[in-house]
Amino acid sequence: MNEISSKVLKGDSRSIARLITLSENNDPKAKMIMKDIHPYTGNAHVIGITGVMGSGKSTLISELSRAYREQGKTIGIIAIDPTSPFSGGALLGDRIRMMELTMDKGVFIRSLGTRGMLGGLASSVYDVVEIFDASGKDIIFVETVGVGQAEVDIIKIADTTLVIIVPGLGDSIQTLKAGIMEIADIYVVNKADRDGVEQTVAEVQSLVDIVCSDKERKTPIIQTISKESKGITELINEIEKHKNFLIETKELQKNRRVRYESELVEIIRKRLMNLIFDESKFKDKVELLINKISQKEIDPYSAADEIIGKILK
Repeated sequence: MNEISSKVLKGDSRSIARLITLSENNDPKAKMIMKDIHPYTGNAHVIGITGVMGSGKSTLISELSRAYREQGKTIGIIAIDPTSPFSGGALLGDRIRMMELTMDKGVFIRSLGTRGMLGGLASSVYDVVEIFDASGKDIIFVETVGVGQAEVDIIKIADTTLVIIVPGLGDSIQTLKAGIMEIADIYVVNKADRDGVEQTVAEVQSLVDIVCSDKERKTPIIQTISKESKGITELINEIEKHKNFLIETKELQKNRRVRYESELVEIIRKRLMNLIFDESKFKDKVELLINKISQKEIDPYSAADEIIGKILK
């Protein structure tokens, strides 16, 4: 077994950080190490946190992490930030907001840039979840970018998905129903000290009554004031209830299968993209075809067929 693999399985922070970096950079070394650690995964509870910007996701994760640490559980936090289409950099503001947790050796925080990925996740998030899982983390939080309705890919990786809402959204909650509102395992009305919290809870409750009318489990609604640590205990209790529900109904196994399917598709996608833009093979061909498309000598679909045809030969 690789030395990094052994150290990751022992929870060594430097090795965890190094392996994540190798994965983000698509380093060939990462592939072999991920093969080593995969048999040791499947024990952590992955909790997805999504919601619009400003809903207090980072603060809520901080408070949940503190509460879980009091129970003696170790935590992995994946905070995903949007990548600039101009500079290629990411703000990584979530790590700044969780600075107090960085001193705790039982908590490992990693910020990831989306690097052009849609759906609120980063392409390397599947690897990072497996790395945290294999390293012995009990709880893994995955915080999405937080830009609105497109944040639905989190259900492909999370065992339990929390959708964070804040009072004062008004009619926009109707818009959210078509997107992230439908993926919640638990609704969290954060900043519940604001005006309009009763109306917000009532609107979400009406949605639950419709969506869960024929389901065995009704999605709970928990009110929190994360900056004051209020409602955190109740929220953790609901998370544990949901975990037990998944185990009892064998839904946990189905969820994990969906995760592995999504991970497999993502690995194939990345490899194909790397192959297409490999300077020694297809880059010149791609450049030539782009020129032809610009000059209307060929259409994009025909150009794509030509590239894929060469790959399949």
